[in-house]
Amino acid sequence: MIVINMKNVAALVSCSLVTMAANAAVLPATQTDSQWFKDSAQLVSDKTQQTNKTQAKNVILFVGDGMGVSTLTAARIYQGQQIQGNKGGEENFLSFEQFPNTALVKTYNTNQQTPDSAGTMTAMATGVKSKAGVLSVSDASLRANCLSSKGNELITLVDLANAKGLSTGVVSTARITHATPAATYAATPERGWEADSNLPTEAITNECKDIAYQLVMRDEDNALSVALGGGRRNFIPDTVTDGENKSGRRSDGVDLTQVWTENFSNAAYVWDKEGFDAIDTSTTDHLLGLFNSSHMEYEADRLDDTAGEPSLTDMTTKSIEILNKNEQGYLLIVEAGRIDHAHHAGNAHRALVDTVELSNAVKAAFDNTNPDETLIMVTADHSHVFTIAGYPERGNPILGLVHNVGGDLAIADDGKPYTTLGYTNGPGAVIGQRDDLSSIDTEQKNFMQQSLVPLSSETHAGEDITLHATGPGSHLAQGVIEQNVIFHIINQAQSLGGTKY
Repeated sequence: MIVINMKNVAALVSCSLVTMAANAAVLPATQTDSQWFKDSAQLVSDKTQQTNKTQAKNVILFVGDGMGVSTLTAARIYQGQQIQGNKGGEENFLSFEQFPNTALVKTYNTNQQTPDSAGTMTAMATGVKSKAGVLSVSDASLRANCLSSKGNELITLVDLANAKGLSTGVVSTARITHATPAATYAATPERGWEADSNLPTEAITNECKDIAYQLVMRDEDNALSVALGGGRRNFIPDTVTDGENKSGRRSDGVDLTQVWTENFSNAAYVWDKEGFDAIDTSTTDHLLGLFNSSHMEYEADRLDDTAGEPSLTDMTTKSIEILNKNEQGYLLIVEAGRIDHAHHAGNAHRALVDTVELSNAVKAAFDNTNPDETLIMVTADHSHVFTIAGYPERGNPILGLVHNVGGDLAIADDGKPYTTLGYTNGPGAVIGQRDDLSSIDTEQKNFMQQSLVPLSSETHAGEDITLHATGPGSHLAQGVIEQNVIFHIINQAQSLGGTKY
Protein backbone atom coordinates (compact mmCIF):
# COMPACT_ATOMS: atom_id res chain seq x y z
CA MET A 1 0.00 0.00 0.00
CA ILE A 2 1.29 3.44 -0.92
CA VAL A 3 1.04 6.02 1.87
CA ILE A 4 0.81 9.63 0.69
CA ASN A 5 2.24 12.28 3.01
CA MET A 6 0.02 15.28 2.34
CA LYS A 7 2.49 17.66 4.01
CA ASN A 8 5.12 16.64 1.48
CA VAL A 9 2.65 17.07 -1.39
CA ALA A 10 1.74 20.53 -0.16
CA ALA A 11 5.39 21.47 0.07
CA LEU A 12 6.07 20.24 -3.45
CA VAL A 13 3.07 22.16 -4.85
CA SER A 14 4.15 25.30 -3.05
CA CYS A 15 7.68 24.96 -4.39
CA SER A 16 6.35 24.38 -7.89
CA LEU A 17 4.18 27.51 -7.79
CA VAL A 18 7.10 29.63 -6.61
CA THR A 19 9.23 28.30 -9.47
CA MET A 20 6.47 29.00 -12.01
CA ALA A 21 6.01 32.54 -10.67
CA ALA A 22 9.74 33.17 -10.90
CA ASN A 23 9.83 31.89 -14.47
CA ALA A 24 6.77 33.98 -15.40
CA ALA A 25 8.49 37.13 -14.16
CA VAL A 26 10.98 36.96 -17.03
CA LEU A 27 9.24 36.73 -20.37
CA PRO A 28 11.11 36.51 -23.67
CA ALA A 29 11.46 39.66 -25.75
CA THR A 30 9.54 38.03 -28.59
CA GLN A 31 6.56 38.05 -26.22
CA THR A 32 6.92 41.40 -24.46
CA ASP A 33 7.88 43.27 -27.64
CA SER A 34 4.70 42.12 -29.39
CA GLN A 35 2.25 44.96 -30.02
CA TRP A 36 -0.56 42.58 -29.09
CA PHE A 37 1.10 42.07 -25.70
CA LYS A 38 1.73 45.78 -25.12
CA ASP A 39 -1.75 46.92 -26.12
CA SER A 40 -3.55 44.36 -23.96
CA ALA A 41 -1.28 45.04 -20.98
CA GLN A 42 -1.98 48.77 -21.29
CA LEU A 43 -5.73 48.13 -21.46
CA VAL A 44 -5.70 46.17 -18.20
CA SER A 45 -3.48 48.80 -16.57
CA ASP A 46 -5.87 51.57 -17.61
CA LYS A 47 -8.81 49.70 -16.09
CA THR A 48 -7.12 49.65 -12.70
CA GLN A 49 -7.17 53.46 -12.74
CA GLN A 50 -10.92 53.77 -13.29
CA THR A 51 -13.11 55.46 -10.73
CA ASN A 52 -16.87 54.96 -10.58
CA LYS A 53 -19.21 57.95 -10.44
CA THR A 54 -22.84 57.18 -9.69
CA GLN A 55 -24.91 60.25 -10.61
CA ALA A 56 -25.50 61.39 -14.19
CA LYS A 57 -26.95 64.73 -15.23
CA ASN A 58 -27.65 63.44 -18.74
CA VAL A 59 -28.35 60.01 -20.20
CA ILE A 60 -28.20 58.97 -23.85
CA LEU A 61 -29.43 55.48 -24.69
CA PHE A 62 -28.60 54.20 -28.18
CA VAL A 63 -30.48 51.15 -29.50
CA GLY A 64 -29.29 49.37 -32.62
CA ASP A 65 -32.44 47.53 -33.67
CA GLY A 66 -31.44 43.94 -34.51
CA MET A 67 -27.78 44.62 -33.72
CA GLY A 68 -26.59 41.23 -32.45
CA VAL A 69 -23.01 40.26 -31.71
CA SER A 70 -22.41 38.93 -35.23
CA THR A 71 -23.59 42.26 -36.63
CA LEU A 72 -21.14 44.12 -34.39
CA THR A 73 -18.27 41.86 -35.46
CA ALA A 74 -19.05 42.14 -39.16
CA ALA A 75 -19.60 45.91 -38.95
CA ARG A 76 -16.32 46.55 -37.16
CA ILE A 77 -14.47 44.56 -39.84
CA TYR A 78 -16.41 46.33 -42.61
CA GLN A 79 -15.58 49.75 -41.18
CA GLY A 80 -11.94 48.79 -40.68
CA GLN A 81 -11.64 47.57 -44.25
CA GLN A 82 -13.07 50.83 -45.61
CA ILE A 83 -10.44 52.75 -43.67
CA GLN A 84 -7.54 50.43 -44.46
CA GLY A 85 -8.17 49.78 -48.14
CA ASN A 86 -9.89 46.42 -47.73
CA LYS A 87 -7.03 44.83 -45.79
CA GLY A 88 -7.25 43.80 -42.18
CA GLY A 89 -10.24 45.24 -40.38
CA GLU A 90 -10.46 42.58 -37.68
CA GLU A 91 -8.50 44.71 -35.22
CA ASN A 92 -10.84 47.68 -35.67
CA PHE A 93 -13.29 48.77 -32.94
CA LEU A 94 -16.63 50.49 -33.33
CA SER A 95 -16.65 53.63 -31.19
CA PHE A 96 -18.73 52.20 -28.36
CA GLU A 97 -16.87 48.88 -28.26
CA GLN A 98 -14.12 50.75 -26.42
CA PHE A 99 -16.42 51.87 -23.62
CA PRO A 100 -15.10 50.58 -20.28
CA ASN A 101 -18.18 48.63 -19.17
CA THR A 102 -20.04 45.84 -20.93
CA ALA A 103 -22.80 43.36 -20.13
CA LEU A 104 -24.71 40.62 -21.89
CA VAL A 105 -28.48 41.13 -22.05
CA LYS A 106 -31.23 38.49 -22.23
CA THR A 107 -33.94 39.52 -24.66
CA TYR A 108 -36.90 37.13 -24.43
CA ASN A 109 -40.47 38.44 -24.09
CA THR A 110 -42.79 37.03 -21.44
CA ASN A 111 -44.57 34.97 -24.09
CA GLN A 112 -41.83 34.43 -26.71
CA GLN A 113 -38.42 32.79 -26.60
CA THR A 114 -37.32 34.88 -29.58
CA PRO A 115 -38.59 38.43 -29.03
CA ASP A 116 -40.07 41.31 -30.96
CA SER A 117 -39.06 44.96 -30.58
CA ALA A 118 -42.22 46.10 -28.78
CA GLY A 119 -41.70 43.80 -25.83
CA THR A 120 -37.95 44.31 -25.66
CA MET A 121 -38.09 48.12 -25.72
CA THR A 122 -40.91 48.04 -23.18
CA ALA A 123 -38.51 46.23 -20.85
CA MET A 124 -35.85 48.90 -21.31
CA ALA A 125 -38.29 51.82 -21.07
CA THR A 126 -40.32 50.65 -18.06
CA GLY A 127 -38.30 48.10 -16.12
CA VAL A 128 -40.95 45.45 -16.77
CA LYS A 129 -40.78 42.61 -19.29
CA SER A 130 -43.96 42.18 -21.30
CA LYS A 131 -45.45 40.39 -24.28
CA ALA A 132 -44.46 40.66 -27.90
CA GLY A 133 -46.41 43.32 -29.74
CA VAL A 134 -47.45 45.48 -26.78
CA LEU A 135 -45.97 48.85 -25.87
CA SER A 136 -45.48 49.92 -22.27
CA VAL A 137 -48.39 47.93 -20.89
CA SER A 138 -47.97 44.93 -18.62
CA ASP A 139 -48.35 41.38 -19.86
CA ALA A 140 -51.72 41.20 -18.11
CA SER A 141 -52.95 42.95 -21.26
CA LEU A 142 -54.09 41.01 -24.28
CA ARG A 143 -52.44 42.00 -27.52
CA ALA A 144 -54.66 44.22 -29.70
CA ASN A 145 -57.36 44.41 -26.99
CA CYS A 146 -57.86 47.94 -25.77
CA LEU A 147 -60.06 47.17 -22.79
CA SER A 148 -57.56 44.69 -21.35
CA SER A 149 -54.85 47.35 -21.32
CA LYS A 150 -56.82 49.77 -19.18
CA GLY A 151 -55.19 49.99 -15.79
CA ASN A 152 -52.14 48.10 -17.05
CA GLU A 153 -50.34 51.10 -18.52
CA LEU A 154 -46.72 51.51 -17.38
CA ILE A 155 -44.74 54.67 -16.64
CA THR A 156 -41.74 55.12 -18.93
CA LEU A 157 -38.32 56.69 -18.51
CA VAL A 158 -39.55 59.64 -20.58
CA ASP A 159 -42.43 60.22 -18.15
CA LEU A 160 -40.12 60.02 -15.14
CA ALA A 161 -37.52 62.31 -16.68
CA ASN A 162 -40.13 64.91 -17.64
CA ALA A 163 -41.63 64.77 -14.14
CA LYS A 164 -38.20 65.58 -12.70
CA GLY A 165 -37.88 68.62 -14.95
CA LEU A 166 -35.42 67.09 -17.43
CA SER A 167 -35.75 67.54 -21.17
CA THR A 168 -36.44 64.45 -23.27
CA GLY A 169 -35.89 63.41 -26.86
CA VAL A 170 -36.51 60.40 -29.10
CA VAL A 171 -34.72 59.86 -32.42
CA SER A 172 -35.10 57.01 -34.92
CA THR A 173 -34.32 56.21 -38.53
CA ALA A 174 -37.51 54.12 -38.55
CA ARG A 175 -40.98 55.61 -38.26
CA ILE A 176 -41.03 57.52 -35.00
CA THR A 177 -44.28 55.64 -34.28
CA HIS A 178 -42.59 52.27 -34.84
CA ALA A 179 -42.26 49.83 -31.94
CA THR A 180 -38.88 50.76 -30.49
CA PRO A 181 -39.24 54.55 -30.32
CA ALA A 182 -42.97 54.32 -29.52
CA ALA A 183 -42.41 52.27 -26.36
CA THR A 184 -40.66 55.26 -24.80
CA TYR A 185 -43.69 57.59 -24.90
CA ALA A 186 -46.83 55.57 -25.74
CA ALA A 187 -48.85 52.90 -23.94
CA THR A 188 -50.90 50.62 -26.18
CA PRO A 189 -51.68 46.89 -26.46
CA GLU A 190 -50.89 46.88 -30.19
CA ARG A 191 -47.72 48.19 -31.83
CA GLY A 192 -49.52 48.48 -35.15
CA TRP A 193 -51.88 51.23 -33.97
CA GLU A 194 -49.61 53.94 -35.33
CA ALA A 195 -52.40 56.16 -36.76
CA ASP A 196 -56.07 56.46 -35.84
CA SER A 197 -57.01 54.67 -39.06
CA ASN A 198 -55.30 51.57 -37.66
CA LEU A 199 -57.61 51.42 -34.63
CA PRO A 200 -60.29 48.69 -34.67
CA THR A 201 -63.82 49.38 -33.46
CA GLU A 202 -63.12 47.86 -30.04
CA ALA A 203 -60.21 50.25 -29.49
CA ILE A 204 -62.24 53.28 -30.54
CA THR A 205 -65.15 52.24 -28.32
CA ASN A 206 -62.87 51.86 -25.31
CA GLU A 207 -61.06 55.12 -26.07
CA CYS A 208 -57.58 53.88 -26.88
CA LYS A 209 -55.52 56.48 -28.71
CA ASP A 210 -53.14 55.85 -31.61
CA ILE A 211 -49.39 56.17 -31.16
CA ALA A 212 -48.89 59.39 -33.16
CA TYR A 213 -51.67 61.03 -31.16
CA GLN A 214 -49.97 59.99 -27.91
CA LEU A 215 -46.69 61.53 -29.04
CA VAL A 216 -48.16 64.96 -29.77
CA MET A 217 -51.11 65.24 -27.40
CA ARG A 218 -49.12 65.56 -24.20
CA ASP A 219 -49.12 68.39 -21.70
CA GLU A 220 -46.20 70.72 -22.30
CA ASP A 221 -44.51 69.74 -19.03
CA ASN A 222 -44.59 66.09 -20.16
CA ALA A 223 -43.87 66.70 -23.84
CA LEU A 224 -40.87 65.55 -25.78
CA SER A 225 -38.47 68.37 -26.56
CA VAL A 226 -37.23 66.51 -29.64
CA ALA A 227 -38.87 63.86 -31.83
CA LEU A 228 -37.02 63.06 -35.06
CA GLY A 229 -37.53 60.18 -37.51
CA GLY A 230 -39.81 58.89 -40.23
CA GLY A 231 -43.53 58.15 -40.23
CA ARG A 232 -44.97 61.42 -41.53
CA ARG A 233 -48.06 59.65 -42.88
CA ASN A 234 -49.29 58.87 -39.37
CA PHE A 235 -49.39 62.56 -38.41
CA ILE A 236 -51.26 64.10 -41.36
CA PRO A 237 -54.83 63.59 -42.68
CA ASP A 238 -55.55 61.18 -45.50
CA THR A 239 -56.85 64.19 -47.46
CA VAL A 240 -53.41 65.80 -47.41
CA THR A 241 -50.45 65.10 -49.70
CA ASP A 242 -47.03 65.81 -48.20
CA GLY A 243 -43.99 67.46 -49.76
CA GLU A 244 -42.89 64.17 -51.31
CA ASN A 245 -46.31 63.54 -52.86
CA LYS A 246 -47.32 60.90 -50.30
CA SER A 247 -50.77 60.81 -48.70
CA GLY A 248 -51.42 60.89 -44.99
CA ARG A 249 -53.20 58.13 -43.08
CA ARG A 250 -55.16 59.96 -40.41
CA SER A 251 -58.92 59.57 -40.76
CA ASP A 252 -59.78 62.07 -37.99
CA GLY A 253 -58.82 65.06 -40.15
CA VAL A 254 -56.29 66.27 -37.56
CA ASP A 255 -52.88 67.50 -38.70
CA LEU A 256 -50.70 66.61 -35.74
CA THR A 257 -47.71 68.47 -37.19
CA GLN A 258 -49.74 71.68 -36.90
CA VAL A 259 -50.93 70.75 -33.41
CA TRP A 260 -47.28 70.32 -32.38
CA THR A 261 -46.36 73.87 -33.36
CA GLU A 262 -49.52 75.30 -31.79
CA ASN A 263 -49.43 73.40 -28.50
CA PHE A 264 -45.80 73.88 -27.49
CA SER A 265 -43.71 76.99 -26.96
CA ASN A 266 -40.88 77.80 -29.36
CA ALA A 267 -41.90 74.77 -31.45
CA ALA A 268 -40.96 73.88 -35.01
CA TYR A 269 -41.81 71.16 -37.50
CA VAL A 270 -39.50 70.15 -40.38
CA TRP A 271 -39.79 67.44 -43.02
CA ASP A 272 -36.62 67.68 -45.14
CA LYS A 273 -32.91 68.24 -44.70
CA GLU A 274 -33.05 71.88 -45.75
CA GLY A 275 -35.58 72.64 -43.04
CA PHE A 276 -33.61 70.57 -40.53
CA ASP A 277 -30.36 72.39 -41.29
CA ALA A 278 -32.10 75.76 -40.94
CA ILE A 279 -33.29 75.10 -37.38
CA ASP A 280 -31.79 77.49 -34.85
CA THR A 281 -31.30 75.32 -31.78
CA SER A 282 -30.83 78.37 -29.53
CA THR A 283 -34.43 79.50 -30.14
CA THR A 284 -36.13 76.11 -30.69
CA ASP A 285 -37.33 74.26 -27.60
CA HIS A 286 -39.61 71.68 -29.22
CA LEU A 287 -38.59 70.14 -32.55
CA LEU A 288 -40.62 67.60 -34.53
CA GLY A 289 -38.91 66.25 -37.65
CA LEU A 290 -40.58 63.69 -39.91
CA PHE A 291 -38.32 63.03 -42.88
CA ASN A 292 -40.18 60.31 -44.75
CA SER A 293 -43.73 59.10 -45.16
CA SER A 294 -42.66 55.73 -43.79
CA HIS A 295 -39.17 54.74 -42.58
CA MET A 296 -36.21 56.97 -43.35
CA GLU A 297 -33.76 55.79 -46.01
CA TYR A 298 -31.01 53.32 -45.26
CA GLU A 299 -27.74 55.16 -44.71
CA ALA A 300 -26.39 53.55 -47.91
CA ASP A 301 -29.25 55.21 -49.85
CA ARG A 302 -29.72 58.43 -47.89
CA LEU A 303 -28.05 60.75 -50.38
CA ASP A 304 -30.42 59.51 -53.09
CA ASP A 305 -33.50 60.78 -51.22
CA THR A 306 -35.34 63.41 -53.25
CA ALA A 307 -36.07 65.84 -50.43
CA GLY A 308 -32.93 65.01 -48.48
CA GLU A 309 -32.65 63.47 -45.04
CA PRO A 310 -30.31 64.16 -42.12
CA SER A 311 -28.10 61.31 -40.98
CA LEU A 312 -28.44 59.63 -37.60
CA THR A 313 -25.33 61.54 -36.55
CA ASP A 314 -26.92 64.83 -37.67
CA MET A 315 -30.11 64.14 -35.72
CA THR A 316 -28.22 63.07 -32.61
CA THR A 317 -26.01 66.16 -32.62
CA LYS A 318 -28.88 68.62 -33.12
CA SER A 319 -30.93 66.87 -30.44
CA ILE A 320 -28.10 67.30 -27.94
CA GLU A 321 -27.84 70.99 -28.81
CA ILE A 322 -31.53 71.52 -28.02
CA LEU A 323 -31.66 69.31 -24.94
CA ASN A 324 -28.45 70.68 -23.48
CA LYS A 325 -30.13 74.04 -22.85
CA ASN A 326 -31.87 72.53 -19.84
CA GLU A 327 -29.51 73.06 -16.89
CA GLN A 328 -31.20 70.22 -15.00
CA GLY A 329 -30.23 67.67 -17.66
CA TYR A 330 -31.86 65.46 -20.25
CA LEU A 331 -32.71 61.95 -21.42
CA LEU A 332 -32.18 61.14 -25.10
CA ILE A 333 -33.08 57.82 -26.74
CA VAL A 334 -31.67 57.16 -30.22
CA GLU A 335 -32.58 54.19 -32.41
CA ALA A 336 -30.77 52.96 -35.50
CA GLY A 337 -33.95 51.30 -36.67
CA ARG A 338 -33.02 50.14 -40.12
CA ILE A 339 -30.30 47.68 -39.18
CA ASP A 340 -33.21 45.40 -38.39
CA HIS A 341 -34.98 46.01 -41.69
CA ALA A 342 -31.88 45.26 -43.76
CA HIS A 343 -31.44 41.95 -41.94
CA HIS A 344 -35.09 41.05 -42.51
CA ALA A 345 -34.40 41.61 -46.21
CA GLY A 346 -31.35 39.32 -46.07
CA ASN A 347 -29.17 42.28 -47.03
CA ALA A 348 -26.00 42.43 -44.95
CA HIS A 349 -24.47 45.41 -46.77
CA ARG A 350 -27.13 47.89 -45.69
CA ALA A 351 -27.25 46.43 -42.17
CA LEU A 352 -23.50 46.96 -41.74
CA VAL A 353 -23.53 50.48 -43.17
CA ASP A 354 -26.31 51.46 -40.76
CA THR A 355 -24.39 49.92 -37.87
CA VAL A 356 -21.30 51.94 -38.77
CA GLU A 357 -23.47 55.08 -38.87
CA LEU A 358 -24.72 54.25 -35.38
CA SER A 359 -21.09 54.06 -34.29
CA ASN A 360 -20.53 57.49 -35.83
CA ALA A 361 -23.54 58.90 -33.97
CA VAL A 362 -22.29 57.49 -30.67
CA LYS A 363 -18.88 59.06 -31.24
CA ALA A 364 -20.53 62.41 -31.99
CA ALA A 365 -22.55 62.15 -28.78
CA PHE A 366 -19.43 61.36 -26.76
CA ASP A 367 -17.48 64.20 -28.35
CA ASN A 368 -20.28 66.71 -27.69
CA THR A 369 -20.99 65.88 -24.05
CA ASN A 370 -19.15 66.03 -20.75
CA PRO A 371 -18.05 62.47 -19.88
CA ASP A 372 -18.14 63.32 -16.16
CA GLU A 373 -21.86 64.07 -16.22
CA THR A 374 -23.26 62.03 -19.13
CA LEU A 375 -24.07 58.33 -19.08
CA ILE A 376 -23.98 56.89 -22.61
CA MET A 377 -25.28 53.37 -23.15
CA VAL A 378 -25.38 51.41 -26.41
CA THR A 379 -27.38 48.23 -26.80
CA ALA A 380 -29.79 46.35 -29.08
CA ASP A 381 -33.33 45.14 -28.66
CA HIS A 382 -32.62 41.70 -30.15
CA SER A 383 -30.36 39.93 -32.63
CA HIS A 384 -30.89 38.23 -36.01
CA VAL A 385 -30.12 34.81 -37.49
CA PHE A 386 -27.02 36.33 -39.09
CA THR A 387 -23.71 34.51 -39.00
CA ILE A 388 -20.02 34.70 -39.95
CA ALA A 389 -18.75 31.37 -41.25
CA GLY A 390 -16.09 29.48 -43.18
CA TYR A 391 -12.37 29.98 -42.58
CA PRO A 392 -11.57 33.16 -44.52
CA GLU A 393 -8.04 34.47 -44.23
CA ARG A 394 -7.48 37.61 -42.24
CA GLY A 395 -8.34 40.69 -44.31
CA ASN A 396 -10.75 38.80 -46.58
CA PRO A 397 -13.50 41.26 -47.62
CA ILE A 398 -16.23 40.73 -45.04
CA LEU A 399 -18.93 40.97 -47.73
CA GLY A 400 -16.98 38.81 -50.16
CA LEU A 401 -16.56 35.13 -50.96
CA VAL A 402 -14.50 33.06 -48.55
CA HIS A 403 -10.83 32.73 -49.47
CA ASN A 404 -8.72 30.39 -47.37
CA VAL A 405 -5.31 31.33 -45.95
CA GLY A 406 -3.07 31.64 -48.99
CA GLY A 407 -5.80 33.14 -51.16
CA ASP A 408 -7.45 30.05 -52.63
CA LEU A 409 -11.20 30.35 -53.15
CA ALA A 410 -13.07 28.11 -50.68
CA ILE A 411 -15.39 25.63 -52.39
CA ALA A 412 -18.36 23.95 -50.69
CA ASP A 413 -19.30 20.31 -51.17
CA ASP A 414 -21.63 21.29 -54.01
CA GLY A 415 -18.62 22.60 -55.97
CA LYS A 416 -19.56 26.27 -55.54
CA PRO A 417 -18.04 29.14 -53.54
CA TYR A 418 -19.84 30.77 -50.63
CA THR A 419 -19.85 34.06 -48.72
CA THR A 420 -18.52 34.70 -45.25
CA LEU A 421 -21.85 36.23 -44.19
CA GLY A 422 -25.12 34.36 -44.36
CA TYR A 423 -28.51 33.85 -42.75
CA THR A 424 -30.20 30.81 -41.24
CA ASN A 425 -33.47 31.81 -42.90
CA GLY A 426 -34.89 34.49 -45.13
CA PRO A 427 -35.54 35.54 -48.72
CA GLY A 428 -32.04 34.53 -49.87
CA ALA A 429 -32.85 30.82 -49.74
CA VAL A 430 -32.88 28.96 -53.04
CA ILE A 431 -35.19 26.03 -53.59
CA GLY A 432 -33.16 23.33 -55.29
CA GLN A 433 -29.68 24.09 -56.58
CA ARG A 434 -27.69 26.84 -54.87
CA ASP A 435 -26.65 29.71 -57.11
CA ASP A 436 -23.05 29.83 -58.25
CA LEU A 437 -21.62 33.08 -56.89
CA SER A 438 -18.35 32.93 -58.83
CA SER A 439 -19.20 35.78 -61.17
CA ILE A 440 -21.49 37.76 -58.82
CA ASP A 441 -20.38 40.88 -56.96
CA THR A 442 -21.38 39.96 -53.42
CA GLU A 443 -20.12 43.30 -52.08
CA GLN A 444 -22.58 45.53 -53.93
CA LYS A 445 -25.31 46.97 -51.75
CA ASN A 446 -28.26 45.10 -53.28
CA PHE A 447 -26.77 41.63 -52.90
CA MET A 448 -28.92 39.28 -50.83
CA GLN A 449 -26.93 36.73 -48.81
CA GLN A 450 -27.87 33.10 -49.24
CA SER A 451 -29.86 31.47 -46.45
CA LEU A 452 -30.91 28.00 -45.43
CA VAL A 453 -34.66 28.10 -44.72
CA PRO A 454 -36.85 29.92 -47.26
CA LEU A 455 -38.90 32.71 -45.67
CA SER A 456 -40.20 35.94 -47.18
CA SER A 457 -38.59 37.82 -44.27
CA GLU A 458 -35.57 36.73 -42.23
CA THR A 459 -36.33 36.42 -38.51
CA HIS A 460 -35.05 37.71 -35.22
CA ALA A 461 -32.84 35.45 -33.09
CA GLY A 462 -33.04 34.70 -29.39
CA GLU A 463 -29.45 34.86 -28.13
CA ASP A 464 -28.15 37.55 -25.78
CA ILE A 465 -27.12 40.95 -27.08
CA THR A 466 -24.58 43.39 -25.63
CA LEU A 467 -24.72 46.55 -23.55
CA HIS A 468 -21.82 49.02 -23.69
CA ALA A 469 -21.62 51.92 -21.24
CA THR A 470 -19.48 54.86 -20.23
CA GLY A 471 -19.92 57.74 -17.80
CA PRO A 472 -21.58 58.02 -14.38
CA GLY A 473 -23.40 54.82 -13.46
CA SER A 474 -21.85 52.82 -16.28
CA HIS A 475 -20.12 50.45 -13.85
CA LEU A 476 -23.53 48.85 -13.28
CA ALA A 477 -23.39 47.42 -16.82
CA GLN A 478 -21.80 44.10 -15.96
CA GLY A 479 -22.52 40.38 -16.00
CA VAL A 480 -25.51 38.76 -17.68
CA ILE A 481 -28.65 40.78 -17.03
CA GLU A 482 -32.33 40.80 -17.86
CA GLN A 483 -33.23 43.49 -20.37
CA ASN A 484 -35.40 45.39 -17.90
CA VAL A 485 -32.31 46.04 -15.75
CA ILE A 486 -31.33 48.75 -18.26
CA PHE A 487 -34.28 50.83 -17.02
CA HIS A 488 -33.02 50.57 -13.47
CA ILE A 489 -29.45 51.54 -14.36
CA ILE A 490 -30.77 54.74 -15.96
CA ASN A 491 -33.31 55.31 -13.21
CA GLN A 492 -30.64 55.11 -10.53
CA ALA A 493 -28.07 57.17 -12.44
CA GLN A 494 -30.50 60.07 -12.87
CA SER A 495 -32.43 59.51 -9.62
CA LEU A 496 -35.68 59.62 -11.57
CA GLY A 497 -37.73 58.13 -8.76
CA GLY A 498 -40.34 55.38 -8.68
CA THR A 499 -37.90 52.85 -7.24
CA LYS A 500 -36.62 52.37 -3.70
CA TYR A 501 -32.94 51.45 -3.43
